[in-house]
Amino acid sequence: MTRVRLLVFNPALPVLDYRLPAGMAVEFGQLVMAPLGPRQVLGIVWEPERLGGDEVPESKLRPILEVLPVPPFSTPLRRLIEWCADYYVAPINAVARMALGSMAALRGGGTTTEYRLSGEEPKRLTPQRAAAMDALHGEQASIRELAEYAGVSEGVLRGMVGAGILEPVTVDLDRPYPQARPDFAQPKLSEAQQAAADRFVSAVKERKFVPFLLDGVTGSGKTECYFEAVAEAIRENRQVLVLLPEIALTENFLRRFEARFGVAPILWHSSLKQSERRRAWRAIVSGQAQVVVGARSALFMPYRQLGLIVVDEAHEVSFKQDDGVRYNARDVAVIRARFESIPVILASATPALESLQLAEAGVYTKIDLPDRFGGATLPDVSIVDLRKEAPERGRWLAPRLVEEMRERLARGEQSLLFLNRRGYAPLTLCRHCGYRFQCPNCSAWLVEHRLSRRLACHHCGHEVPPPEACPECQTPDCLVACGPGVERIADEVSEVLPDARVAVVTSDTLNSPEKISEFVAAAEEKLIDVIVGTQIVTKGYHFPELTLVGVVDADLGLEGGDLRAAERTYQQVAQVAGRAGRGEKPGEVLIQTRHPEAAVIAALAAGDRDAFYEAEAEARKDAFAPPFGRWAAIIVSSEDEAEARDAARTIGGTRPDLPDVMVLGPAPAPLSLLRGRYRYRLLINARRSAKLQDVIRAWLAPLQFAQGVRVSVDIDPYSFV
Repeated sequence: MTRVRLLVFNPALPVLDYRLPAGMAVEFGQLVMAPLGPRQVLGIVWEPERLGGDEVPESKLRPILEVLPVPPFSTPLRRLIEWCADYYVAPINAVARMALGSMAALRGGGTTTEYRLSGEEPKRLTPQRAAAMDALHGEQASIRELAEYAGVSEGVLRGMVGAGILEPVTVDLDRPYPQARPDFAQPKLSEAQQAAADRFVSAVKERKFVPFLLDGVTGSGKTECYFEAVAEAIRENRQVLVLLPEIALTENFLRRFEARFGVAPILWHSSLKQSERRRAWRAIVSGQAQVVVGARSALFMPYRQLGLIVVDEAHEVSFKQDDGVRYNARDVAVIRARFESIPVILASATPALESLQLAEAGVYTKIDLPDRFGGATLPDVSIVDLRKEAPERGRWLAPRLVEEMRERLARGEQSLLFLNRRGYAPLTLCRHCGYRFQCPNCSAWLVEHRLSRRLACHHCGHEVPPPEACPECQTPDCLVACGPGVERIADEVSEVLPDARVAVVTSDTLNSPEKISEFVAAAEEKLIDVIVGTQIVTKGYHFPELTLVGVVDADLGLEGGDLRAAERTYQQVAQVAGRAGRGEKPGEVLIQTRHPEAAVIAALAAGDRDAFYEAEAEARKDAFAPPFGRWAAIIVSSEDEAEARDAARTIGGTRPDLPDVMVLGPAPAPLSLLRGRYRYRLLINARRSAKLQDVIRAWLAPLQFAQGVRVSVDIDPYSFV
């Protein structure tokens, strides 16, 4: 091979040909540096027949500069990258970039210097130094990362280094991770669990593609089942990937993993320090990383010898990425397992309808765990009709729910209240003139957060302190909160149960592994009586003394333009209901609603999941919605509203006229302004027979737009805002 074709990470130039210098050898998948004009670019050596490009004469080819000291991307990974680019109508270099993980890791081993508190008492303690010392207890990182943690300038920290308050520590970048022991603490499984575990272990041994749907009720011990497959993969020196939908779930999972295997797994998520990402990535590519637990981005890592993939809480919407490459990690995990010829386990108590249909069709192998482990029973579910049992004026909790909480408090048991709405109130306005606080970057209201004293946008992150007077009419002390958030519910609990110890659990309060650990420890030690939380508490947690769950507003998820609203509501409420009665004591769930006749609410009350899914399937079938039809969205955005509107009209005006494809729109997006960009949407509803991606590519390819316009395609959309 004297010429090579590179996939480079420049969207304008995805494919370039180069000459291979004499004495330099490369394999397909190799990472190399190559010249591009006066610059150097990173590229991946790819099979030329699989990436179309113009043939350049040999005489014009420039030589490859160097081969980077990392193993090549495997053939299964390259096929996965190609598949994702094709299926999700995304630039192939954008997909490939997700496999890089850490640019710093591409240069081989070495050491770096990190800093930590030395224990020295400072001779001069400024307010900035005091704040930094409070924030950096137990932390060790680079100066830049420590500055971000502490919220001070790098100059302050460098001054602390000079004063001996911070000390340098030399760290080996490639120090090995401790090895997991598959036989460290083997559990005693029930008969049903053992049967499921045996199926998984056999599939790992056989090293062939088998997609499993592990459908078990909450508390049935799904994790213990697939841990046996993890143990078998470790015995065979194969790597395991476990995908979790949220970082907040990792703390509980890590504890259970360490109890089973003697060490913690390797983590991969966006909150890792740069040095941690670098170390983890190099351990993954070398094969030294045995078990990787991570968010969806861990799916594209270049594993050396993958033997098993597990997708826990596989129904979760957060597995779908809504910017950049808009992929669904649940579906891509199955495809990666197919290319790697390994088993994949999708575990959930409330599987997605798409997964259940694939199981029914025989594509997935379904494994059922219908009973809770250890004789625990599923909680009793009751409906609180807010039309008949209205809360007191100015309150949000029905008298029956308050009374049940009071009984639990008297018995020393715990309660959980679920409301999927962060902050104190979703809307703040002036009681004098009616002025509403709106985000300047988004078409959304600012949400009041009293715990942190701020008004915040949950879409772009814009924050302002609450003003002392109305910006419109200048009336002082006139702001009024409208509607409840979890902070307001927590205040109400403190009023009706003044002796109760209340914890607010949201992504705002549990924003680090340390805080998650503190919350779990406090709940397990019964230092919390009432937990008030958002969807972050609906899954993964096991508190034996928690015997009551109250759903404050079950109708909330049914509002808006979400075409999967009923299914999402069922999943969320069923998952949070599953937190009750997981120990020896029986549990009870009270669901507050104004629509008890709604199919989803009736199914929850009856505990009849199958009936709900059957009704939902019939409704989807009639509408040719997934999994019986296909959806795709085209999102057009620009900082100039006229540009966005004109581009959307151009796309809508050239829509294909096909019998099996229906195009709705263009129309302003429900969130028509997001992060300073005006947005329009088109929704495509196609029959399963339609070659949807080919239709979209042929439709959009000839169109030209203004420079500031972005057009993105979302295959199988989950967000409709």
